[in-house]
Amino acid sequence: MKGLLQRVRSARVEVEGQVVGAVDQGLLVLVAVEPEDTREHADKLLHKLLNYRVFSDPQGKMNLSLKDIGGGLLLVSQFTLAADTRSGLRPGFSTAAPPALGAELFDYLVQQARGQHSVVETGQFGADMQVHLVNDGPVTFMLQI
Repeated sequence: MKGLLQRVRSARVEVEGQVVGAVDQGLLVLVAVEPEDTREHADKLLHKLLNYRVFSDPQGKMNLSLKDIGGGLLLVSQFTLAADTRSGLRPGFSTAAPPALGAELFDYLVQQARGQHSVVETGQFGADMQVHLVNDGPVTFMLQI
């Protein structure tokens, strides 16, 4: 499972011109599910997302987590992150989970997140989404579980 974590001042996802998820200060995370992923992988990714220290403390050092600041978490499914780009000029998607497994594990991740954090928003699995964000820093990390 992969998560492209971006520290944001604000972020939102639109589907057909309608906002389906939005957060103010917090994290926008693009999530990719791979064929071998399990609920255990989702649990580990969520633990990292909620506790990864990417927000500045009063001294300007990255010592605070999403939980520490009470920020929002915007989870967006993005199977293209699982693409095989090692050769050629076109990405291969055999390294991405089938849609049913992707949906199941993404939904599980969202349910677990909502049980552990107060502000959790999402995009819409499988939809044509437009993602808007103000990246803070910019601060971006690829987490692979």
